[in-house]
Amino acid sequence: MIKKIFGPPGTGKTTTLLNLVDEYIKKGTDLNRIGYFAFTRKAANEAKDRMLERNPNIDKKDLRYFQTLHSFAFHTLGMSEDRVMQPVHYEQLGKELNLRVTDTGDDSGYLNFNSEYFKLINKARVKNISPEEEFNTNEWSDEVDYETLGHIYLNYNHFKGDILYDFNDMITKFVDEKEKCKEFDVVFIDEAQDLSPIQWEMFDVLKEKSKDIYLAGDDDQAIFAWAGADVKRFLNEPAEEVVLPYSNRVPKNIQNLSNVIVSRINTRKEKEYRAKDGSPGNVEFIYNIEHIDLTKDNWLILTRTTYRSDEISKQLKSNNMYFKDRFGKSFNTRLYKAILNFSELCKGNTINLADAREIHEYLPDNPFFNFKENKQYYNMDDFGYGKDALWYNLFTRADQDECFYIRTMLSNGNKLSQPPRIEVSTIHAAKGGECENVILVLDNARKIRKSVESSIEKADEEHRVWYVGATRAKENLYLLKPKKERYGYSL
Repeated sequence: MIKKIFGPPGTGKTTTLLNLVDEYIKKGTDLNRIGYFAFTRKAANEAKDRMLERNPNIDKKDLRYFQTLHSFAFHTLGMSEDRVMQPVHYEQLGKELNLRVTDTGDDSGYLNFNSEYFKLINKARVKNISPEEEFNTNEWSDEVDYETLGHIYLNYNHFKGDILYDFNDMITKFVDEKEKCKEFDVVFIDEAQDLSPIQWEMFDVLKEKSKDIYLAGDDDQAIFAWAGADVKRFLNEPAEEVVLPYSNRVPKNIQNLSNVIVSRINTRKEKEYRAKDGSPGNVEFIYNIEHIDLTKDNWLILTRTTYRSDEISKQLKSNNMYFKDRFGKSFNTRLYKAILNFSELCKGNTINLADAREIHEYLPDNPFFNFKENKQYYNMDDFGYGKDALWYNLFTRADQDECFYIRTMLSNGNKLSQPPRIEVSTIHAAKGGECENVILVLDNARKIRKSVESSIEKADEEHRVWYVGATRAKENLYLLKPKKERYGYSL
């Protein structure tokens, strides 16, 4: 039996799957014969933690098959960590090829390389086609040279040899050695709309090895086609279909706007769901982010590109707002730690040697101070200052703009040791997230606009991205007009 569960935004796909897991457990199904596969390690661990909360009698080690498909392939093949390509390997290879190659992705298999050559090679691998075929799709910039691509691909394979495996190699090897795959009574796969062609091959193996399979996903939220995800396979996979009917997130007015977006998608499954009960929510256009009061409540600011999100971060920082973005918290956390430790000295407390060294880096040169041999703890007297000393007067070797930024945020009552209320993110990075208040920045990039004009599939993918962005909002959705109307997404 194969059942496909379509879960529109906020309808509880994961909760539905975990309820089904509980039903199988109650029927006496052994946990070792239940497979639960999520798209990322974070999602797999979240599902595992929620199962442990529901079932206090279950031990974490009993949920060994709550993992990603790549982790399952890794363990099935009996591989060791030292045989898996790590970021340091990609950086080493990049040096050999005179390219800047960094893997900034996660364990989903959609590695986010900053080299277009490696992006192309990885996309070809997940689509199970040759780099030449991917090159000939004409989706890549003119800067990608065919001969250079071939040279890099050969050197990449030579670098790995028979010793190292990347995520795609693991899936391919698993499919080739499918007899090693254990048998299950039931398999659950979450976010199935984001599976790549080679992951679907792994699914085909699991289909042979399991009595029941549940696929959960939403084709309208399939936003990884840029990396090789195959949403058509999800749509076309023969199965009994169920649509989850009620959203616990999206209020009526935001649903109405999102329906405008989703109606533009050509290839999709028609589905209806009831909006969240209560307040209908608010949708409003704004022309400047400073028109919104960000000094209270929680905010998620979503952009289509990292370039635009970096611009937003810069604007927030110039206004002395506390937030987080793709780099983490908006301030220098090392400097802030030194400030906290300096405050401990002012209170008459001692700090350890490592913390004392960090503070010393920001203080003026003092020829009379040095770290004493075998002295592990220091107080204010060791530094030669009184307990009424002020850090912002003494940290002269710290970045003064950063000092002013931190001092202003503290003066405004921001608790910098706690998570910020404001997050700046791209839409892709925020998938699965939600917030009471969302600002959706409608600026788009020229390259994306050009790609959309090239095919219906690319246009569908773009509409899905904006649909995901709009449906992160639980109460208020603010649509920030683009700098130039003709360059933005039209709503």
